[in-house]
Amino acid sequence: MSQITTQHKLIRAFHLFGKAVKGEEQNYTTGSLRKAIFLLAVPMIIEMGMESIFALVDLFFVGRLGKHAVSTVGLTESVLTLIYSIAVGLSMAATATVARRIGAKDKEGAASAAMQSIWLGIALILVLSAAGIYFSEDILQLMGAEEQTVKIGVPYTRIMMGSSTAIMLLFLINGIFRGAGDASIAMRSLAIANGCNVILCPLLINGLGPIPAFGITGAAMATAIGRSIGVVYQLSRLFNGKSVVQLTKASLKAEWAVMKSLVNVAWPATFQFIIASCSWIFLAQLVAQTGHSEASAGYQTAIRILLFFLMPAWGISNAAATLVGQSLGAKEPERAEQAVMQTAKYNAVFMLFISALFLLLADNIIGFFPVRGDVHDIAVRALRIMSCGYVFYGVGMGARQCV
Repeated sequence: MSQITTQHKLIRAFHLFGKAVKGEEQNYTTGSLRKAIFLLAVPMIIEMGMESIFALVDLFFVGRLGKHAVSTVGLTESVLTLIYSIAVGLSMAATATVARRIGAKDKEGAASAAMQSIWLGIALILVLSAAGIYFSEDILQLMGAEEQTVKIGVPYTRIMMGSSTAIMLLFLINGIFRGAGDASIAMRSLAIANGCNVILCPLLINGLGPIPAFGITGAAMATAIGRSIGVVYQLSRLFNGKSVVQLTKASLKAEWAVMKSLVNVAWPATFQFIIASCSWIFLAQLVAQTGHSEASAGYQTAIRILLFFLMPAWGISNAAATLVGQSLGAKEPERAEQAVMQTAKYNAVFMLFISALFLLLADNIIGFFPVRGDVHDIAVRALRIMSCGYVFYGVGMGARQCV
């Protein structure tokens, strides 16, 4: 009897998993909260994992080009955390605003909020992107990069900073989809973007046939192209009527009152993320200046792996943010509170497991990447030390996403 019950539970779990990945319009303001968290969290966990894969793919292929190349990727990504901070802050505002309007059954209002958040994001990122392109060499020097690192890394940094618009739109539009409960579309957009990056990265780094070898610059080109293709897919879903939030030509009109409300929601979280990003940048700079390219490469390798395993917790937190927004829009504050508490528990258990995994198997995990000698040893030590705070990271994420 127990075997039949277990099989039934497994079949039901696989059915729910398929339903979550496929993505169907759901009413998340009623019914089982555990089921709602599962349906939202599965595609969001995959989505956030996909986002972190960009850096891991670059690290895997660039690692073969030497410590200066790895250091370039890491230092550039450290500076890009400022862009990520703004993008995440705006996407959280878009998620909250869209979710509340969807919960209140106001699809036109949700579409308006979505479009205004896109305009706001584009306006902000164009200024930052232009500055990043112009000051690419200064950025690497300011981060403490060695002369050889700066020499080979400027084109990489310039392309990555120049493609910040794609980064912003990927985060922002996926925030819109999450708020609407269309988490599977957000997942698929990053799957497409990552698929392109995985294919293009080795081709553009090493060359093949008529395709020349661009070295580390090819990694930046592959990432920029992959993300841009992902954005094209996102926009096609928004404008072709195949998502809960549907944009039309009428939606393109700027609405300053809506933009102002989005700024009011976004700036506290954005400012908080910027403060955190500045600490990451300072640490990356300190490591590069005191330990030079070996320490920088090892530290950045550990950071990329840490972030990859941190992203599933972020996905669970995103599910909580959607449930909180839609529940509040539907005048169900108790359900919103329950969603926060349950997702916090799930995050804590998951992060505790990952901490144990890193403490025991850090050497094996780092060994998967083509880093050797001192770089490998530094990465192992860094991963073990940073993993001790994982539980707190996970619980803190849920609180920030839902405030």
